[in-house]
Amino acid sequence: MGSKPWLQPAPSYHPLETYWDTEDDAPGPRCAHTLTAVAQTKTQGPRLILFGGATAIEGGAASPIPGIRLAGVTNSVHSYDVLTRKWTRIRPAGEPPSPRAAHAAAAVGTMVVFQGGIGPAGHSTDDLYVLDMSNDKYKWHRLVVQGQGPGPRYGHVMDLVAQRYLVTVSGNDGKRVLSDAWALDTAQKPYAWQKLNPEGDKPSARMYATASARSDGMFLLCGGRDTSGTPLADAYGLLMHRNGQWEWTLAPGVAPSSRYQHASVFVGARLHVTGGVVRGGRAVDGEAAVAVLDTAAGVWLDRHGLVTAQRSAKGPEDPSLELMRRCRHAASSVGVRLYIYGGLRGELLLGDFLVAENSPFQSDVNTPVLASERGSNMTSPRGTNNLSPFDPISNDNGSESPSGASSMDKESMDRLVEASAAEAEAANAVWQAAQAQAANPEDTSVADDNAQAAESNSEDSDGEGDVRLHPRAVVVAKEAVGNLGGLVRQLSLDQFENESRRMVPVQNDMSYSAKKFQRQKSPQGLHKKVITHLLRPRNWKPPANRRFFLDSYEVGELCYAAEQIFLHEPTVLQLKAPIKVFGDLHGQFGDLMRLFDEYGYPSTAGDITYIDYLFLGDYVDRGQHSLETITLLLALKIQYPENVHLIRGNHEAADINALFGFRLECIERMGENDGIWAWTRFNQLFNHLPLAALIEKKIICMHGGIGRSIHLVEQIEKIERPITMDAGSLVLMDLLWSDPTENDSVEGLRPNARGPGLVTFGPDRVSDFCKKNKLQLIIRAHECVMDGFERFAQGQLITLFSATNYCGTANNAGAILVIGRGLMIVPKLIHPIPPPLQSPETSPERLQDDTWMQELNIQRPPTPTRGRPQDHDRSSLAYI
Repeated sequence: MGSKPWLQPAPSYHPLETYWDTEDDAPGPRCAHTLTAVAQTKTQGPRLILFGGATAIEGGAASPIPGIRLAGVTNSVHSYDVLTRKWTRIRPAGEPPSPRAAHAAAAVGTMVVFQGGIGPAGHSTDDLYVLDMSNDKYKWHRLVVQGQGPGPRYGHVMDLVAQRYLVTVSGNDGKRVLSDAWALDTAQKPYAWQKLNPEGDKPSARMYATASARSDGMFLLCGGRDTSGTPLADAYGLLMHRNGQWEWTLAPGVAPSSRYQHASVFVGARLHVTGGVVRGGRAVDGEAAVAVLDTAAGVWLDRHGLVTAQRSAKGPEDPSLELMRRCRHAASSVGVRLYIYGGLRGELLLGDFLVAENSPFQSDVNTPVLASERGSNMTSPRGTNNLSPFDPISNDNGSESPSGASSMDKESMDRLVEASAAEAEAANAVWQAAQAQAANPEDTSVADDNAQAAESNSEDSDGEGDVRLHPRAVVVAKEAVGNLGGLVRQLSLDQFENESRRMVPVQNDMSYSAKKFQRQKSPQGLHKKVITHLLRPRNWKPPANRRFFLDSYEVGELCYAAEQIFLHEPTVLQLKAPIKVFGDLHGQFGDLMRLFDEYGYPSTAGDITYIDYLFLGDYVDRGQHSLETITLLLALKIQYPENVHLIRGNHEAADINALFGFRLECIERMGENDGIWAWTRFNQLFNHLPLAALIEKKIICMHGGIGRSIHLVEQIEKIERPITMDAGSLVLMDLLWSDPTENDSVEGLRPNARGPGLVTFGPDRVSDFCKKNKLQLIIRAHECVMDGFERFAQGQLITLFSATNYCGTANNAGAILVIGRGLMIVPKLIHPIPPPLQSPETSPERLQDDTWMQELNIQRPPTPTRGRPQDHDRSSLAYI
């Protein structure tokens, strides 16, 4: 199982050998500056932007005590190319911000935003300065925000939260130490600061704290100095709930050392805190020089264990701890590497550049650092969080703002969309493509007049075999951990607290047909090897060494055989009942095995001879075993091409699963070259997957929903495959990305919190769609629901989710729907397996199994669960 998670080696910082074209390109010694990671673009790799700071100190102060005077404050800008390992001094066009130090910075796509600070003339203004790097050009913009804002301040913190909110907290306005929090929604114009009044335990007033945003929407404030000058050792998480309310949550435990003027940055779920000053103005030293808060586990990692593990590999002394004895430095991360520049040690101004050589994801102290290609393709979470373009505002007449803000051109805006690497970027790309195709008469969308014609011709269903939901669901009891097969019970639907929260159930109506296609089975028999190795519902165990059992050649062979089958299938499958329907699996192979174990599995020894299987997409990403999940499903498709059916989810796209874990899992488990090749081949296969399924012509199944554009099933049938997300239409985007509204009372179309260009659709849209197409039910996945299934639109739509305890935090049940010959639908559930009774310290193997790739699983925000909020959602950073 590898090393214990809390005994993984601490990041070991070493001087980074860099070569500059000229001496002037090096930033040189400085402190109180910022270092911000910016995502790679199509033409440039990931970069670090170093701005401002002080290049000298006055009076030869002996230590960085409060009141030390900085000199040589600058507004210079330096860019570090992570791939070429070279610094470049850049001189952007436009009006630059004034020289400043102790300011704040945050990345928004391919831009860096700066605010506040202090310079030779005193406090800097509270204007936002945007360094725009679109089109590989550099230009300053001064963004004037409407209304009252945070005001001039220094020693504060700022970062991008929940992929759209620029949040600034605390600091000093020259009169007092502050405890306020402000947010600016980058997706709303005109831009305006909002003063937050979060619920929960609020942090005390402080300055010289640090903050970093975890990319799933949590902003972590750490340490600082209070109003009396006392260093602090606490940490607070700030997050926004689905209802728009912000909340502070106190992090569990206490940091190894109280500190301020330190640096902190997230790598996955771990906040790495380095250096700083303690009481009396002394630098943090010894084992506390580097502290790590694991927000996935909700604990500060044991420094003694970290240092012990490190010394066992590197000798009795760790020189990196001495290197971290500094303050007022800057830190950033790209992929799994941490970078630190400059700072102050006593009266010595530092100009060194350090990199953490060991990945916090590695479990072997001797594992070498990741290759540059891997680092270059895994950009910083903070550098890829943009959900929408963030550009200076203009007046209604299109002229520049009188206060000096200049508008960005369309090409720059397009570059911002390209540089954004979150889920919504891919959706937005489809949205842009759909707009471009709007005038194309060959577009896959169908005109409204066709939809109206269909409506006029529609009639009530012929009444054969009406679709109905069984009044009871089958549930594996929560306590059935030791013997999953022995404690199965049936519960009335009205006993579920969550699944019916959106509607009042009614019965529906639909019809039947099926179309068979001649398909070839794989002549090589590789699929049988996969099935023999993986289809073990009762006794499957995850591989102890994490190495995947297939090589890249075998992956290619498997994908080819499956692809030949998908090529002969229609875009909308025509299926018969009885059939089992599965929702999102997201690499949680153990849950798939549990569902097979409890409710039958596709084998002649199981129930494949009399019931079909339909999977609704999102087979990869998030979970620990995406490779097992997708390879077994492909093997079953090859073995039983007429009985096992797969359609596409939004995570079956390269630009999505490159970021949410699947790409890295392939690399980690198959090696760099084989892993990248296999990941590429899987994604080529995904482009051929069918997009929807009709069951008995009465139930339509899809991954996302009908959105705003889908009125007829024919619109989906006309989509030609293979198809990529960026080549898709508005129909494809709605099909894979849209969601129902909050409940039956919210009709029409509404914006979707997932990102720009996405919508939620109301019960009226569901009713109209079913009527036009003579359908009785829509079954879709895409959204985590607490009971594993949830009804909407008076029972005409069911959301289905099969992975339990989604991303290790949701504590949701998983479900399948079993549709009988008479179209009676029975939900069948499994609950998440409770954590082991032993503490993690006494059960390291189980903890290792549960937390593998946990950092990667939360690099991007999971789909929020619908249903009852869990008590622990507000009690620990492990569930933020």
